Amino acid sequence: MPDNVLYYGDNLKVLREHVADESVDLVYLDPPFNSNADYNVLFSEKGGEKAHAQIQAFEDTWEWDQEASANFADAVQNGGEYVAKCLLSFRALLGASDMLAYLAMMAPRLVELSRVLKPTGSIFLHCDDTASHYLKLLMDAVFRPDNFINEIIWERSQTRSSISRSFRRAHDVILFYSRSDDHKFNMQYRPLSDASMNLYDHEDAGGKYQGVPLLVSGKRNGKTGAVWRGIDPNVRGKAGMHWVTIPANLDEYEKKGLILWPDKKDGTPRLKYYLHQSPGVPLNDIWDDVPLISSSAAESLGYPTQKPEALLERIIRSGSDEGDVVLDPFCGCGTAVAASQRLDRRWLGIDVTHLAVNLIKVRLRDAFGEKVADTYRVVGEPEDLAGAQSLADDDKYQFQYWALGLVGARPHQSQQKKGADKGIDGRLWLTDTAGEVKPVIISVKGGHVTVSQVRDLRGVVEREDAAIGVFICIEEPTSPMRREAADAGFFESKTLAKSKHPRLQILTIEQLLNGGRIDMPPQADLRSFKQAPKAKGKQAHKQEEMFNE
Repeated sequence: MPDNVLYYGDNLKVLREHVADESVDLVYLDPPFNSNADYNVLFSEKGGEKAHAQIQAFEDTWEWDQEASANFADAVQNGGEYVAKCLLSFRALLGASDMLAYLAMMAPRLVELSRVLKPTGSIFLHCDDTASHYLKLLMDAVFRPDNFINEIIWERSQTRSSISRSFRRAHDVILFYSRSDDHKFNMQYRPLSDASMNLYDHEDAGGKYQGVPLLVSGKRNGKTGAVWRGIDPNVRGKAGMHWVTIPANLDEYEKKGLILWPDKKDGTPRLKYYLHQSPGVPLNDIWDDVPLISSSAAESLGYPTQKPEALLERIIRSGSDEGDVVLDPFCGCGTAVAASQRLDRRWLGIDVTHLAVNLIKVRLRDAFGEKVADTYRVVGEPEDLAGAQSLADDDKYQFQYWALGLVGARPHQSQQKKGADKGIDGRLWLTDTAGEVKPVIISVKGGHVTVSQVRDLRGVVEREDAAIGVFICIEEPTSPMRREAADAGFFESKTLAKSKHPRLQILTIEQLLNGGRIDMPPQADLRSFKQAPKAKGKQAHKQEEMFNE
């Protein structure tokens, strides 16, 4: 059974039921928070009569209502002494506000994350300046102040727009805590600057090098203060000096021809230090060098809170080794999951929406190929027709996201925003070796279906100049529906395969659960296509739409 697991569900429940004590090496979390909302609204007190706050993908909000009040009381009762004191202080300061609802949601989850971390583990909590100061106090309560390592500043925006009454907000905060003082840490480095590179101004058979001092300030009474090759370090400098290493190592350096002897009798010998030996400049806690994601970047998924893979790779490398377990309990579009897969870490991802689970599956497939599906399993999705029907009855949008995942399709962008879908719930793209793009339009229906719906999809296929239209439904299609689909004819690619494929196809959920697939030609490798020269005109527009949708 694969070690990697993608969970659909409430992360608090998943953590409590599926993740063992001290089983995780590194946690990264980027909890959803509506930081674009009016700041004052987040602190306004609520009457508690509102309906249960729903967490919607791309529209993350937290409201103080009756359920939030109950969550607060539970976190105070069961979170431990320090968490209780922290939350009660927040209540006195913030009142019954949306911010308090958010913090009450976070408290029990942080307690669970502390439980699942190994003693050598660490946690990186990503947030913005709206809530970072409150979250740091909450992290102190859960992990204790002694285990605070760094507050990392990440420059997330480089826009130059001016704001009349404040400084431009351009950074996020990443709070780095350990589980204990024995935490794993691998230093990360920036590339050397041009000025530093210029210091390597000598070259021999070993490459470019510079001479670095073998004597440094300060007297020592041990071996590093001993006389070597007639040089007494204690009489050098105003206050005396010492060797950077013991004389035995200096002898080895000399045997290897690595010591540069000065022309002057009283000069100081230096050591050859080669450019290839330098790992770079050790990172500090201000990260302004991570490339940002532009809307046209191949990495972009159109997910508003998507973080660069380079950022997650840096975090994962710093706190874990190959084979270690990385957990992201709010995995969203799956950047931490994708980075962990690429860096040969085992991973656990959790999200409360089928939209996110679907995006992650498609993302992994596009990045690593079809066989990546054998390296992980999904827990919490419907496994039979009854489960699918229950999901459709409960939330039609989540049902659509899940059903699209069965065929490896991305939701249409308007569906992600829950707006007018123009007859399109999701899309796949046929891409041939010449870079030509043809859409596959998908419509998902969880309720009663009729021939008019199939006829409507046929119209959308013609309007969008699509290669194929796919109608996914729970109910068995009627004979008129099948005739309408058959009348649409066939699609044949000129370059992908010399075979015909029905232009309009009807697939039931039962068929898909039993291994059914869309009848379509094999696609060119999407990873290779992303590296192809940019198309022009109408073709360029289709290509851009494919990667930004």
